[in-house]
Amino acid sequence: MDYSIARRRMVSRHIVARGVDDEAVIRVMEQVPRHLFVEEALQSQAYTDYALPIGEKQTISQPYIVAVMTAALRLQRGDRVLEVGTGSGYQAAVLAQLAGQVYSVERIATLARRARRILDSINCSNVHIRVDDGSLGWKDQAPFDAIIVTAGAPEVPQDYLTQLDVGGRLVIPVGSGERQTLKLVECSAHGQYNETDLLACRFVPLIGARGWRGDGT
Repeated sequence: MDYSIARRRMVSRHIVARGVDDEAVIRVMEQVPRHLFVEEALQSQAYTDYALPIGEKQTISQPYIVAVMTAALRLQRGDRVLEVGTGSGYQAAVLAQLAGQVYSVERIATLARRARRILDSINCSNVHIRVDDGSLGWKDQAPFDAIIVTAGAPEVPQDYLTQLDVGGRLVIPVGSGERQTLKLVECSAHGQYNETDLLACRFVPLIGARGWRGDGT
């Protein structure tokens, strides 16, 4: 089945129409096959604008949120990006088309393996996946030009800030339950961190040493 028309419609109706105007992000999201990152039974819903389950109580984010978060990072071709929460691998696939190298951390091994298979099938060789506690970042590969976190944290973990390069951008949802705010944190040339609230959102919790415990506290 040819999903190209559905992808273009998704971008036009749910991304461009809602104010996302980053041409590079728009172009990539018209190309990345989102249907491959969901179960076959859900592929007919892949280009609607809402999150879908991917197993292990995790979801693939709605396209609009993916577009907003990606655009906020202002990626350049040579950038090194840390993604926390590989999940389905869809966000990593989008990042891979815009940046140089993507380092993605996933705490659930079954999701990491599935994402790796799909990413390999579409030749995303610049995505590196590690099974670990994503709340700690990926210190061995720091510093990063950009960090994107696809799970809600109780606060901005210090580990992310120390792994962010000067001029780097961090996009992260902060808050609990249904009260989360998507934040952009930028590291200035003077080592200061400037924070901007982007929009209200709802993500699964960031589980780990610098996030929530497994019971959500």
